[in-house]
Amino acid sequence: MYYDVVIAGGSVAGLVCAREIAANKNSVLVIEEDYEIGTPEHCGGLVSITGLEELGVIPFRKTFEHMIESAEITAPNGNSFTINSENQKVVEINRRELDKQLAHQAQKNGAEIKVKTSFQEITEDGIRTNKENIDCKIFVDARGVSSLILKDRTGILSSAQYEIYADWIKKGKVEVLFDQKRFPGFFAWIIPSGDGKGKVGVAGKRINVVETLEKLLDEKGNYSTIRKIFAPIWIKGPIKNFINGKTVIIGDAAGQAKPTTAGGIYSSGMGGLLAGRAISKYLKSNEPKDLESYQKQWMDKFGKEFEKQLLARKVLERLDNETINKLFDSVTPEIIDEISQKDDFDFHTGSIVKLLGIKNSIKTTRILIRGELKKLLS
Repeated sequence: MYYDVVIAGGSVAGLVCAREIAANKNSVLVIEEDYEIGTPEHCGGLVSITGLEELGVIPFRKTFEHMIESAEITAPNGNSFTINSENQKVVEINRRELDKQLAHQAQKNGAEIKVKTSFQEITEDGIRTNKENIDCKIFVDARGVSSLILKDRTGILSSAQYEIYADWIKKGKVEVLFDQKRFPGFFAWIIPSGDGKGKVGVAGKRINVVETLEKLLDEKGNYSTIRKIFAPIWIKGPIKNFINGKTVIIGDAAGQAKPTTAGGIYSSGMGGLLAGRAISKYLKSNEPKDLESYQKQWMDKFGKEFEKQLLARKVLERLDNETINKLFDSVTPEIIDEISQKDDFDFHTGSIVKLLGIKNSIKTTRILIRGELKKLLS
């Protein structure tokens, strides 16, 4: 059996890549190890409308849940501020349905998809799956964070996310909770799917995510659990090489999720889109430079932003709860209004800089991270 391209991983990046390759009349097979496209759903499901449009997606009715109107950010001492996110046009989508919508797009273009089929190894002529050998010219690794675990565990955090029913979840209102003792190096989140339903999750360094999440849920109030997801997240930014011979790496497998939040629908999806177009050119020209253009284009678009997000992560990881509380006390209505009116959900380092670089907090932060802050502000 021969295909021009075989893609391992049937999530956003892999399916967008398949769609683009098949659109250029190349034969492409997507293999997905799980029994269903869109399962398991690891993602919180937040993405901007502009990001979806750039990926070539107008959400189906089943895909679109609702618009996010605000984000409440809470400090360790319980103080909080709320950002109005209406101008950022952030939507909460059903990731299972989004993946199925992308699978439909890929299939309509001519791609084939097989579930319960897992990648085993690269062979001389292609790859071996758990079922058969498949010959191909290009192999695309879109298997997600699992591809990175054996390469570098220092960029991995454990996370847990429960989908629940709870009357304290409000439609349109995202919540983010910072506490370096409870969620060291990361945060907890509440993402609504509607009134009384949503996803609550935690991640952090060297913590028991189940105990931490269930303690948080008990503090919040009554709830009923619909679904539990446990998955590693990657926070170390893009890997060095997206291309290794005839293997092309995309999405979470290439570290294309945001270092600050581990969100990656848009940035990983763009990895799939740019890779798919570069592979299509390469299949026609057989010129390595056409294949290599994928990494350059992705880095041109996201490289500087991700570099700043990594610096912002270093800053935030070195702040203790007392300093975080002081930062929150320094947030002014003018700063909140500026973030609400002008900032970009997909390129959000500017928001972090504004929150760090205000009033007396900038002096404290300079002492903590010296040259790293200067790079972030440059």
